[in-house]
Amino acid sequence: MIPCKPTGQRLTLVFLSLFVFSILHTSAQGDIAAGKSIFNSKCASCHQVLKPGTGPALAGLEGRHKWADHNELLKWIQNPAAYMAADPYTQGLKAQYGSMMTGFADFTLKDVEDVVAHINNASVPDKGVTGQTPAAEKSNSNAIIFGVISLILAIIALILMQVNSNLKKMSDDSEGIIRPDPVPFYRNKMYIAMGALLFFAVAGFYFSKAAIGFGRQQNYQPVQPIYYSHKVHAGINQISCLYCHGSAWDSKHAAIPAVNICMNCHKAITTYEKGPKLYDESGKEINGTAEIAKLHEAAGFDPKNPNKWDGSLAKPVEWVKIHNLPDHVYFNHSQHVRAGKVQCQSCHGEITAMDEVKQVAELSMGWCINCHRETKVDFNYSAGKGNKFYSIYEKFHNDIKNKKMDSVTVKDIGGLECQKCHY
Repeated sequence: MIPCKPTGQRLTLVFLSLFVFSILHTSAQGDIAAGKSIFNSKCASCHQVLKPGTGPALAGLEGRHKWADHNELLKWIQNPAAYMAADPYTQGLKAQYGSMMTGFADFTLKDVEDVVAHINNASVPDKGVTGQTPAAEKSNSNAIIFGVISLILAIIALILMQVNSNLKKMSDDSEGIIRPDPVPFYRNKMYIAMGALLFFAVAGFYFSKAAIGFGRQQNYQPVQPIYYSHKVHAGINQISCLYCHGSAWDSKHAAIPAVNICMNCHKAITTYEKGPKLYDESGKEINGTAEIAKLHEAAGFDPKNPNKWDGSLAKPVEWVKIHNLPDHVYFNHSQHVRAGKVQCQSCHGEITAMDEVKQVAELSMGWCINCHRETKVDFNYSAGKGNKFYSIYEKFHNDIKNKKMDSVTVKDIGGLECQKCHY
């Protein structure tokens, strides 16, 4: 049988089918940006993508157990206790990590697909030796490419100008036109003007870049008076962030815990024996017991005579503040942590994996605004769930009911208004 050539209608159907398939395939992959927002707000407190934390690393999760079926994964996320009751694999996870995952009954299949898309995207390019994120590496790569292209174009422009000058001279010579000798390039006013413009453009770029970054402390990691490992406390021992920084739940400031908070545990824990070895950024091993002794000294506590402890002798530890915002910026921890249910890791990074803490996010205005644009608020209020304050937004509730919008972001409720963050 000789195959016939497709007719115009058949070609149209073929292309239409491919187009529809590509749309479905793309939509099945999920929204990476939305998935990142959900991951940071709900998953990052226990999970990392590339290495284990309080829970297992999530890279390649679709190749484990039944998680390639997102409906199965959704059942596990919504109700871990019920799912684990009849599932040996998740029972093994609890035995390995010592705790059961928190359930999120409000998770949808779309949320699962978005989070999986973010995990798959973050799994592919490793941060490498430089510690840069894939986005930063891509940005740097683009800057280099644009720089090389600009340099090549500038060289081509100079060559063409020289060729034009030579051709003009040859034309004048053939016509017998006598012209004065050309001015050397270093005395040529056009070259001098172009050089001046180029200098001011480059200098202006770097000056503006430096001015924009003035006062920012991204990657700032000072040496503290006492070596305190968040990895040991918040990660391995799973001490809640709010135990030490309880004011983040109730007030504007997260605050540094008083020595007495530390002594609630270290009155009994006087030596460091069972934890992993500690190292500073230079690779030098840290004596954990000696660091605990520094805390005891600040508290005026003698571990040999614990019953004679006089708290009036305590003095504050002079911790070095890491995260600072400009004085004209208003930021309220309780509004984000309590009302917004934002996880600490969203701003402070994988704090449960850090020994010496550093500032991870740039904390710039653009960084905050992008978060407000992407973060969804807990908008629906019913039966005591959600934030009752949002019940006053009648228009948005009607739009959601009428399918005009499926969610409400911080931007929609005025999160981009200047006076929200600036006095």
